Amino acid sequence: MSIKNVLLIDDNEHRSAEITAVMSFLDYSVKKASISDVIKHDMLKEPALIILYEGAAYTEVAIKELFEKNKIQQPFLYLYDKGKSPSVPKSLKRYMVPSEWPSNYQRLIEGLRKVQVATGELNDEVSQRASELFRSLVGNSQEVQRVRQLIQQVCVTDATVLILGESGTGKEVIARNIHYHSNRRNKAFVPINCGAIPGELLESELFGHEKGAFTGAITARQGRFALAEGGTLFLDEIGDMPLQMQVKMLRVLQERVYERVGSDKSVACDVRVIAATHRDLKVEIEKGEFREDLFYRLDVFPIEIAPLRARTDDIPVLVGELVQRIEHDNKGSVRFTSAAMMAMCQHDWPGNVRELANIIERLAIIHAYGVVDVKDLPEKFHVYSADILQPHDGMVLQEDFLSPATIPEASIAALTPSNMVNILPAQGLNLKEHMNTLECSLIQQALDETSGVVAHAAKRLNMRRTTLVEKMRKHNLHRQDA
Repeated sequence: MSIKNVLLIDDNEHRSAEITAVMSFLDYSVKKASISDVIKHDMLKEPALIILYEGAAYTEVAIKELFEKNKIQQPFLYLYDKGKSPSVPKSLKRYMVPSEWPSNYQRLIEGLRKVQVATGELNDEVSQRASELFRSLVGNSQEVQRVRQLIQQVCVTDATVLILGESGTGKEVIARNIHYHSNRRNKAFVPINCGAIPGELLESELFGHEKGAFTGAITARQGRFALAEGGTLFLDEIGDMPLQMQVKMLRVLQERVYERVGSDKSVACDVRVIAATHRDLKVEIEKGEFREDLFYRLDVFPIEIAPLRARTDDIPVLVGELVQRIEHDNKGSVRFTSAAMMAMCQHDWPGNVRELANIIERLAIIHAYGVVDVKDLPEKFHVYSADILQPHDGMVLQEDFLSPATIPEASIAALTPSNMVNILPAQGLNLKEHMNTLECSLIQQALDETSGVVAHAAKRLNMRRTTLVEKMRKHNLHRQDA
């Protein structure tokens, strides 16, 4: 796991506060200090990732003295003003990882990763893969934070994991993260979709077969268990596995041995199994479609990921991350007005993150390097446009996630009840909490006006009934008759 302690050397209070806010957002613990404090208190001896900001408050001589006096030969992130060239002593250039400031998400993460790789803390190949994978598991909601915590807890063990969630929620992303942060990360991660392979071929796919085991078996073949030896086997959609295969899978989990098709020789295996399904396995057990004993073998450490409609707070972050990925792959770019973003936050997303990713990629092709408004979204989003912000000049989510665009004051006023004054108090406010309170108030008003009939209230709010039910659960709201 990466170093999470950061020593930020910067004599500018305002700028260091901005950098600290960003690093805290990325889950780093930051200690701020001026260059004189670092020298005085010998702070470079403490284990931490060093970030040094080039500034007028100190010179190249001071920087050289700081590092050479302490005999520090440690790679560090060197931030410098955007549009300028970095200026450091030649003797330190080999330790320096330069990065502009203000920066965007991709450049900053890449800079931090290079420092960690250079210190020998991370293996470059492994960290690159883990970094790419965690880009998909993004969000600030409590749900995503809970899943991250569960991953941290289980990745250090060899326990069997069962991942539950709707299609498109990122179950394989979770499985890959568990693997790449485990002690098996240098071995293979082998996925197989149990629902995509015919039942009569699944046994051969999993366990392999001997030459002549069946018609067409002209050579011997390794199965997925053999390929995953020492690593992780990911059984996606295990709820679709035929019953006869479930019996054989149960034996593998119990005895850690299997037989190839056409062979009577047992083969021992050292494989961690992670399974996933969108089905309710308890219901499948009642229907006789899934073995109860296999369920309890798989259900050692369950991780359930909520659908996207239940964590709409993550949508703006996911959109930003998906756009960054498109830009990183040189597939273009796209920006969204605040009205378009709010419309997407109102959508149910039955296809979850996969559906969101497909729409973002499609819009990046249709509106390459352009700005997408509500009218540019697919038709299914237009139903949400009546009661949300209308587009205004400047309502664009900026590339730089460090300085997001703000909603025009007139638009906020249009959404705010008339009895609310002083929209932005002098002491400031918590915008997320304010918007949650406003949403809660409007939902309660709609329920009151429709005598607690959820379907009618949903119509008043121009949203689907299922979306309203999720939001009522989120805010702990109830109908009057309840």
